[in-house]
This record gives sequence, structure tokens and C-alpha cells, in this order.
Amino acid sequence: MKIHRIKALIIRHLYLYQRSLPRLMDIFFWPILELMLWGFLSVYLQKMNMGKINVVTVLLGAIIFWDLLSQSQRAISTSFLEDVWEKNFINVFVTPLKISEFLASTVVLGFIRIFMVAIVMSLIAFFLYQFSILYFGFHLILFGLNLLLFGWALGLFTTGIILRYGTSAQVLAFGFIFLIQPFSAVFYPVSALPKSVQFISNLLPSTHVFEGMRAVIATGNFPTSELLWALLLNMFYLTLVLWFFYRMFARVKIKGTMMKLD
Repeated sequence: MKIHRIKALIIRHLYLYQRSLPRLMDIFFWPILELMLWGFLSVYLQKMNMGKINVVTVLLGAIIFWDLLSQSQRAISTSFLEDVWEKNFINVFVTPLKISEFLASTVVLGFIRIFMVAIVMSLIAFFLYQFSILYFGFHLILFGLNLLLFGWALGLFTTGIILRYGTSAQVLAFGFIFLIQPFSAVFYPVSALPKSVQFISNLLPSTHVFEGMRAVIATGNFPTSELLWALLLNMFYLTLVLWFFYRMFARVKIKGTMMKLD
């Protein structure tokens, strides 16, 4: 793995963001709009005097954490799709570029995107709703890391499917993550789900992150078991998805269907 190749891919994508309003809107406008929508709703619910539940903290924390997951997934998928849309995918892999270097560049690019989104959303949440993301302290890093890992796993999975079935499956890059949102217990506890669905919910690392977040808010204690479950599930899914992605990439090369992506 060569660092200069990874750096070149990262710089190439960052140059695109400078002159692309849709790309900038994906990073800033839509997350901010979602934060403001749910933020004003949470303030309204808080004014309804719902007991000791800190609605603002629960909802805004969930929104920011969910957007971290969403952005990490899209960073993987869209960086791949941009080469397909620009008919540049074959040109990239004609070079000595390795798959590992391509994936490493998308991971770093994802970090950059998420860092920018987290700063902007945190500032807006603080000035509009007096909510500080630092409320979670060191737990924020542990929760956020697990969401990033799961987002990367989802991004690799959707990218592998697009490799296999072509651009007709590209809608998964933007919609797949919303299929797991109802089961991730983002805005409500797992106990609110039907018994038959709770088993599926507990198989998702994101569920354990959001359950852990609510436990910190409710008790002030760090739920170690939730963190361990999230980490173990992430390691399992990342291993499985990496195997799947490499298998799909090898398949399209053997069958010669890579040209169809362009």
C-alpha cells in the first residue's frame, strides 16, 4: 500500500468539493436542515413538560449520531459512484492502484466529511438549543468510532452490490441505510419494538450505540456491555463485508463486466 496513491485520491475528491454545490449540500445543507427540524420539535416537546426526560438531549444526540453513521456510509458509496458517473472508473484501476489503497482513501475522505459535519452540527445545536455534544465526554469517541465502523461496513456492502449488478443498483447507496433505521432504535429504545423484531435490532451495532447513548443520558454511567456488543458485531460485519467486496471485484474482472459500470 502506497501513501502517495491514497493521498492523490483524497486530493482529487477534495478538489471536486470546491466547485460542486450538490456535494457541499450533501455535507452541510441536508444535515443542518434535519437538525433544525428535529431540534425545534424537541424544544417544543420539552416545553410540554414531559417529566424528567431531557427530550432535547435525547433527540439531538440521536440525530447527530445518526448523521455520523449516514455520512460514513455515503462517503464510501458516493466516492465509488462518482468515478462511475464521470466514466473514470476504468481509468483509475488501469493504474497500479490497489483495492486496499482505494478503500483507504475513501475511509480518510469519510473522516474529513464527518469531521466537518460534526463541527457544524455541534455549533448549530449549541447556539440554537444550548445542546453540547461534549455532554457525552470520552464516550462520544467510543460511540462515534463504532458508528463509523458500521457505516463503512454498510458502504462497502452497497458498493459490492453495485459492482455486481451495475448502476441499476445505485439507489442502494442512498436508500439502504434507511432500511435499518427502524431497527436501530435511533429515537426510541429497543423495548418499544415488537418482540419478534427485537432480535433483529440487537444484531445491529448501531442499536447498541444508541441504547448506550440513552443509558449515559439516563444514568450517567457508561454501558460497557453495549459498547462491547457494538464492537464485536462491527468486527464481524467488516470482515464479512471485506470478503464480499473483494469477491465481487474479482467477479466483475473475470466476467469483464467492469466496462458496463462506465
